[in-house]
Amino acid sequence: MIITSLLDTDLYKFSMMQVVLHQFPAAQVEYRYKCRTPNVNLAPYLDEIRAEIHALCQLKFTDAELDYLRSLRFIKSDFVDFLGLFHLPEKCIDIGPGESEGEIAISVKGPWLHTILFEIPVLAIVNEVYFRNTCTEPGWEEGRQRLQKKMQLVTDDPALADFRVAEYGTRRRFSKLWHEEVVRTMKARMGVHFAGTSNVMMAMKHNVTPLGTMGHEYLQACQALGPRLRDSQVFALEVWAKEYRGDLGIALSDVYGMEAFLRDFDMYFCKLFDGARHDSGDPFSWGERMLEHYKANRTDPRTKTLVFSDALTIPRAIELAQRFAGRCKVSFGIGTNLTNDLGHEPLQIVMKMVRCNGQPVAKVSDSPQKTMCDDPAYLAYLRQVFQLPPA
Repeated sequence: MIITSLLDTDLYKFSMMQVVLHQFPAAQVEYRYKCRTPNVNLAPYLDEIRAEIHALCQLKFTDAELDYLRSLRFIKSDFVDFLGLFHLPEKCIDIGPGESEGEIAISVKGPWLHTILFEIPVLAIVNEVYFRNTCTEPGWEEGRQRLQKKMQLVTDDPALADFRVAEYGTRRRFSKLWHEEVVRTMKARMGVHFAGTSNVMMAMKHNVTPLGTMGHEYLQACQALGPRLRDSQVFALEVWAKEYRGDLGIALSDVYGMEAFLRDFDMYFCKLFDGARHDSGDPFSWGERMLEHYKANRTDPRTKTLVFSDALTIPRAIELAQRFAGRCKVSFGIGTNLTNDLGHEPLQIVMKMVRCNGQPVAKVSDSPQKTMCDDPAYLAYLRQVFQLPPA
């Protein structure tokens, strides 16, 4: 089976899940899968995907895994106790043929607390099933050579002594085997330049730092859970701060676009949060605007961290590091370009929350192709409420 541990997912799923347990235990949600890559035929592998997801739903956390989670400073004991009883409910996921030829449809519907862990392993399953059927002779050596060149760009340049990069590629990896080789190789050859991984299982197994804070679904759900829509972003950040009391302090900036984020990210949040994460739009202009925003709010940008994670490559990360050197702290998370760069076109697949408590929710990205909502009227209303330009 592809997924053999419930830790084989990204850390931010656990950090968000803990907030759900403590703040929103009754929330009901719906997620929907989408493949953005054209002309991908997954229909022949539907039964194989179903079998993998069935196996996923039989998994439970082991005592060693629970002990590891308990060792993380921001994970609370009652949450670990809950995870000791947890398994993914198979009745909440539906997998079948899609509307167009070759497409598949995957939806998840049920309690947020019990379904939040589906997304990452399901996407990893779809990826690996697809590639093991369509790429019977993977370019392992080509992948190793590409990885080596990427690492050398950092390790061979003395000017990059402070450069740190993390691996963020679980959901779009070519395979679990290759993913593990990437983590193992980067740890061995990059030394202090390797900041860690978003994958909790890999972090535990290879004794590296697990990384991650919040995802888009958290701020999306708060559109339905907060007091009113216009205040949902502020509400989400305040609830996060209430849960973590200064820990995990990187705010996600692109659920409503940069303009709306800066309107809500006032002096209080500038001082309270450790920094912000970029995940859509031009990263250089985003970074410049964040630095100006910190200065305008009497906050020294040099004390704050800008995290870049949108379709990054090592060369682009180096450019960003050079641009912002000495002006702020920077951190980089690279996903697909590390875990699925063996000479085959990666799949652009996502599984996003589309409803919470029966109400549509949406992400209005600075990259228009990343916007996802199944209700055009709600999306138009959201744009109006947050003073966003029409699509």
